[in-house]
Order: sequence, then C-alpha cells, then structure tokens
Amino acid sequence: MTRDEGTHAPLPGLSALPRPVAAVIGGGGVLGAAQVGIGYALEQRGFAPDMIIGTSVGALNGAIVAAHPGTAAARLDHVWSRVRRREVYPLGFLASRVSIVADHGLRRLIAGADLPERIEQLSIPFTAVATDLSTGAEALLSEGDLVSALLASAAIPGVLPPVEREGRTLIDGGVIAYVPVRAAREAGAASVVVLSAGPEWPLSPALPPRRAGAVAARAALLLGHRQIERDLREVATRVPTVVLPTGIEAWPAPWDFRHAQRLISTAARTAGRFLDGLRVDGPGLYGVSCHPAGTAAEASR
Repeated sequence: MTRDEGTHAPLPGLSALPRPVAAVIGGGGVLGAAQVGIGYALEQRGFAPDMIIGTSVGALNGAIVAAHPGTAAARLDHVWSRVRRREVYPLGFLASRVSIVADHGLRRLIAGADLPERIEQLSIPFTAVATDLSTGAEALLSEGDLVSALLASAAIPGVLPPVEREGRTLIDGGVIAYVPVRAAREAGAASVVVLSAGPEWPLSPALPPRRAGAVAARAALLLGHRQIERDLREVATRVPTVVLPTGIEAWPAPWDFRHAQRLISTAARTAGRFLDGLRVDGPGLYGVSCHPAGTAAEASR
C-alpha cells in the first residue's frame, strides 16, 4: 500500500519553524504504528529534523528515522505491518525475577532494523530517553551502544527487564518523559514537532469507573496525562511546539499490533491535512484541540 499522495513543496508552517528543530517521538506500544503514518506525511512534505528525541517505542522508530532520513517511513511500515505481540512480548512463562517476559523478541526486532552499532553513527543526532531506576532522573542516551539504549528506553517496568548501562539501572523513559519535549529543549531545540502525544491526549472526561482494575487504570491515565500536559505547556511557552494529530478514534490495546495498517493510513491522512493548514507565528502549542492562552482558538493552533 502506498501512502504517497503526490509531491509537496515545503509548507509555510514547517518552513517557518526556527532551527534547530527536534522531532520528538513518544511511547505507547501500538501508537508507534500511528507515528509511521505521521512520518509519511512529514516525508512527503520535505520535513527534515535536526535532531530526534525518542522514548520507548518512539526511540526505536526514531533511531530508524535517524539511520535512514527521507526513506524511513516505508521501512517502518514494513516492520509494523509484520510484527506481532508474541514476537515482542512472548508471554507464557516467567522470564526472570524482574520481568514477566525476556527481551529476546525486542532484540530481534532491533537487529532486523538495519541500524549501526553506535548512536554516533546515525545520520541525524539522536537521543533515547530512559529513566534511572535508582534516582528517578532522566537518562539521556545520545552516544555509545545503540542496542542497549533502545532496550533501556523500552524496558516497561515489570514487563521487560531493566538494562544495566554505565553503572546505572535503566527502565522505560515513559516513566519520567512519555513525550520527551523537555529533553529536546535541553538539547537546544528552537522548535519541536511531536509525532503524536498519545491516544488519550487531550484527555476527555469520563464517568468514574466502578471496578478496582478500572479505577487503577484511570488513575494511571490521569497521572500520565498530567505529565504530558505539563511538559508540552512548559516547552511551548519558549518555542513553537507542534503536536501532530492521528485522527484515530478506535485504538487497539497497546500490545495488539494487528491493526497497524489502519493506524498508519489514518494517521498519514490526518497529519497530512493538518500540516497543509499549519501556520506558525512564534512560541505556542500548535495542534488540534490546543488553545494557548492569549490567542484565538484555531484548528492548527
């Protein structure tokens, strides 16, 4: 299936972004497929980031983009169209005392992505975001072994094993930075393009759940949403921060990869339409349902 809808010249919105511009790719399991669709829309419009910052699945997608700029979307489409849950999360036995599955499947996925051994060998400067399990601090992995950086960034607590790297025990970056826009700002980005802030952002009100598991899940969602909202608003006060929409209303479970083609196609169309109408005129939060203080509410800002 082709996502190409024709050749587009650079648009005012994208071309107006101050350099250096960072592509920020967050976590979220199957959300990674929607990120591929957004990648198609960006590639077709000539967008080339100066740096890439990724968390969890966004780190893996981001590393492939950094290794193959301009052609990464088709490569990622190939990966996401074929991957299945049992290959990445092979459930059925206790892998260790610290995780319910081993990381063999994730290692195989990374090995098949045609990536260099070291982060410095990527074509675009790249940072994988992980969390220091001891201190709770962000671990910004921008040099050294690439595989261990990606494994650390995607080490979902309790699901995949922590990674020992440079004397630290590291877990999923989504614990501290689900959408790592603050890391992009700290790296010197003058503008930020976020490849979706997640299927639950902006958060919609809901009736209070009645069961214990649902209460816990809703509380975790609220906690994650507060982190995303805080970080986006903070960075947007300083630099233009564009949050690209996916247009997806019915999301599968985070580990259910069977719906990748639908997610890719829908996100490619939606992000493309959004980009065609994007206009940037300074710091602020640009995106569907984003209403920065002091400005009129617009579809693209």
